[in-house]
Amino acid sequence: MQAVTRSARPGRRVVLRAGAGLATAAAAGTAVSGCAAGRDDGVGADGTVTIEMWHGQTDTGKKALESLVASFMRSHPRIRVRLGGGVLADAMLQKVTAALAAGSYPDIAYIFGSDLASVARSPQIVDLTDTVKSAPTPWTSYWVPARKAVTVNGRVRAAPALLDSLAVVCNKKLFRQAGLPLPEAGWRWDDFVATAKALTDAGGGRFGTGWPGVGDEDTVWRLWPMIWDLGGDVVADDGKHIGFGDTGTRALEVLAALARDKSVYVDPKPGSEQMYQVFMSGRMAMALTGPWQLPDIQQAEIDYHVVPLPSFSGRPVTISGPDTWTVFDNGDARTKAAKAFVSWLMQPGQDVRWDIEAGSLPLSRQTRDLSDWQRKESGTEGLGVFTKALDFARVRPVHAAYPQISRALGQAVVAVLLGRSSPAKALRACAADANAALLIPR
Repeated sequence: MQAVTRSARPGRRVVLRAGAGLATAAAAGTAVSGCAAGRDDGVGADGTVTIEMWHGQTDTGKKALESLVASFMRSHPRIRVRLGGGVLADAMLQKVTAALAAGSYPDIAYIFGSDLASVARSPQIVDLTDTVKSAPTPWTSYWVPARKAVTVNGRVRAAPALLDSLAVVCNKKLFRQAGLPLPEAGWRWDDFVATAKALTDAGGGRFGTGWPGVGDEDTVWRLWPMIWDLGGDVVADDGKHIGFGDTGTRALEVLAALARDKSVYVDPKPGSEQMYQVFMSGRMAMALTGPWQLPDIQQAEIDYHVVPLPSFSGRPVTISGPDTWTVFDNGDARTKAAKAFVSWLMQPGQDVRWDIEAGSLPLSRQTRDLSDWQRKESGTEGLGVFTKALDFARVRPVHAAYPQISRALGQAVVAVLLGRSSPAKALRACAADANAALLIPR
């Protein structure tokens, strides 16, 4: 698959989480292989250990990772890291699952946080609890979302790889033209709906806001902060039912109001590319997005303002969608080397390079406090809003049934956005499918 360039970058899952396909590594000392690492012990005649990493990055992230790998190998001459994988990160779960079944898998793979619970059931997944808790940076220094996203049943089953948060980016020019004040922290969802309506010009092709309309995780994850703010949760305490039976309906009512007002652009294609193009062309006033989108907004020369998400309660609430570096057991030597690399990669000196070059937020408070990140944050309008949101951000549960729950809720969101169903009816259909998934023994 052709790599996506910065001038034609789609949404978060493709940009920050996607792979560049089979390509040749540019960084000195790295090699790219599209095939699995195999089960050899990886130890050369000179004692050098070679490990395989399926990285799942596009041009920007891949280049950053190549540079980090080259630095690691200079300081760890007995470990060689080969970058490969050959698939988009969206396809990584399928490829890793097949590789595990075939007994020929990498040492490290980039796994979405929402997929970790499914992968972690494999006995080939390495437990990193002792690794992260004995690392130079205290585990408690990492943001809560970064820690929770890699913890399954009380054990750390991966290393955090990417961290973000969700906020609202506003086009200041459109607000000025409408004579509306820019929103401030503490605003409510009713304010958001009313503002979106006031900023919409149906005849002129201008929308107040946008929402992905495919039914995938990109469609769903923007809804969880509403549900959490209302007191709901993804899974109920009994573990057998969804935890958003009533709160999910109330959240969907916000989308129904936007749809009735014709103030929401519903993107029919995966990746949210069209939704962001509408915003970047000056035809959308507000976008619910993350820090990954700021470079493109700046490149489009949009005069913008970033504000925390609205809420129902007035309390701050948002979501973070961390992804992971998951380590696989290919024998003692390769496992030790893979642990050494991911532990090194998480440390502030390397993390800050990754954050600045690839678009992540700092994994830890120690990284946030580094002068390099402080300069980056102070020089990027609105970036501090996303970083500050990590203080109260929540994550989706690392639960094996989450993909089925997400799929059911995604269908409900699309049905409401397109006016095919009422919020109550759509949520009932969602609950039927999601509750059935939660009853499956795992």
